[in-house]
Amino acid sequence: MKLLVLLLVTCSAAQACHAGSAHSAHATTAAACPFCTVVGRPLAARRDAAAVVAVGEVDGEAEEAEGVVRQRFVVRGLLRGEALPRDATLMARVAGPVVGTAVLFGDADGRYQALAADETLLAYVATAPPVEAAAPRRLAWFARWLEHPERGIAEDAFLEFGLADFDEVVAAAGSLDAEKLRRWIDEPAIDQGRRGFYGLAVGILSRRAATAGDIEESRRCIEAIERSAATETSDLRAGFDGLLGGLLVARGQDGIGWMIDRGLLAAETRAGDARHALAALRFAWEYLAETLPRETVAAAAARLLANPAVAADATVDLARWEHWQSITEVAPLWDRLGRDDPLVRRAVAGYLIACPLEAAREHVAALKLADAAAWQAAVVAAGLPPSIAN
Repeated sequence: MKLLVLLLVTCSAAQACHAGSAHSAHATTAAACPFCTVVGRPLAARRDAAAVVAVGEVDGEAEEAEGVVRQRFVVRGLLRGEALPRDATLMARVAGPVVGTAVLFGDADGRYQALAADETLLAYVATAPPVEAAAPRRLAWFARWLEHPERGIAEDAFLEFGLADFDEVVAAAGSLDAEKLRRWIDEPAIDQGRRGFYGLAVGILSRRAATAGDIEESRRCIEAIERSAATETSDLRAGFDGLLGGLLVARGQDGIGWMIDRGLLAAETRAGDARHALAALRFAWEYLAETLPRETVAAAAARLLANPAVAADATVDLARWEHWQSITEVAPLWDRLGRDDPLVRRAVAGYLIACPLEAAREHVAALKLADAAAWQAAVVAAGLPPSIAN
């Protein structure tokens, strides 16, 4: 049965993973930041993978050839490797013209890339812990650099957290500054792409404080999340799913109650808010089973079946979670929402075929009898062999 469910939902998984966030990390990955965009390779990883890492000084204007920009540098020092003598010159690929100094990453074939770097960034690259070091210890080091005034450092430190496993971030939570994080989730100047992770981190710190018996600190964290999440704004608000995820970490089932009370799991919930809410529930299903029963999470997601914006995605999730008790809400979607949205019919067909209940067989028979062509089209759209439609 699990294999059949996997087959049925594979075609819809990509769409479902993106509901509520621009970031694709979802339940099948262990990313610490399923609510934000993390793209790129951290500087420490680039340093440790390079054959040579050097400090270079610009020695000429940038030149473009065949769409690639390169610039000449004079080597002023080595951070890694022994292949370059001091004062050697080389050409390195650059994203744009560099002024002053840069850190140079060279591969075994002698090809270099340069990144503009002042003394602070050079020191950061030189002293960052190696990639093979224990993750919690590494994250504890990078925590101090979050939202550093130098943009490149702030982005890289955030990238380290965004690419870490969720349990590694939990283990390193003691290194995070709760007061700063509570401020950052509402700070307009902060890159909004990071807001989701900061909201999640505040939830982790709330849970950590409660476990340690510091109820007042836990309360401050929860209040910060709820205050930020309750602020009325566009339903396209970045990081809202992360705030909700942080609330579920901190409050468990009471967090779902808060979402219900705020109207975030209703048929009339705004499209963006509904997608954020479903993303938070997916996160809870995957990572919070020890503190938030999966049955409770699935029941909360089932509330969103009536919402046109996420009905198809919620149906796919419930099939993947094998939450067959939602069949009484799923089956009617074929006509209620499916007439106007073929994605809903595709999802309903997949759910009914995977469901082991006799009621599902009865619904399938009725749908075939009413419109065999429509049923077959939905099954094929779900990525299944046409024979299954018969």
